[in-house]
Amino acid sequence: MRRQGSHICYMEDKMAEEFKRIGRRLVYHGNIIDYYRDTIQVPNGNVVEWDFIGHKGAAAVVPVREDGKLLMVRQWRNALDRYTLEIPAGGLNGADEPPVKAAARELEEETGYRSHELEHLISLRTTVAFCNEKIEIYVARNLEPAHQHLDEDEFIDVKACTVEELCAMIYAGQIEDGKTIAAIMSYKDKYCR
Repeated sequence: MRRQGSHICYMEDKMAEEFKRIGRRLVYHGNIIDYYRDTIQVPNGNVVEWDFIGHKGAAAVVPVREDGKLLMVRQWRNALDRYTLEIPAGGLNGADEPPVKAAARELEEETGYRSHELEHLISLRTTVAFCNEKIEIYVARNLEPAHQHLDEDEFIDVKACTVEELCAMIYAGQIEDGKTIAAIMSYKDKYCR
């Protein structure tokens, strides 16, 4: 059953029992991800191989200054071969690390601010076709000055932007990062009415 607006959507999961994982083989173990080849029996009985990327999870944060501007981080992204403007984020230090703790850590490490008021905003699955990465996104208010603690390979500039400026950058194609777009739009919908 699907309903529009503020109503909840319910979808039946009839086919889930018809897919069966027969095997999973680790192809590569990396610092951030593990790459596997899965052998799957599909509903018509055929056996196929699918790629699967295992990820330990991540957390991100929307830091809100007293003037309402959001703190963003500008950093080089090797995969895109360019700089991006994003919300602060990072991987969990282990699958058992509470995401809110990771979000607080990334806030301070990347922006040089801390907050004792982190509120959950949204959960995001980044690439459901082949990766299990889940990012928990929080809103941080009442920011207190602290110190950046960048990794030796991190070079980050902090920029304060209004929600309107960020939305304009999204629609102009200047911000393409999925977690950042989801976070800004969710923040705007929840807090900027």
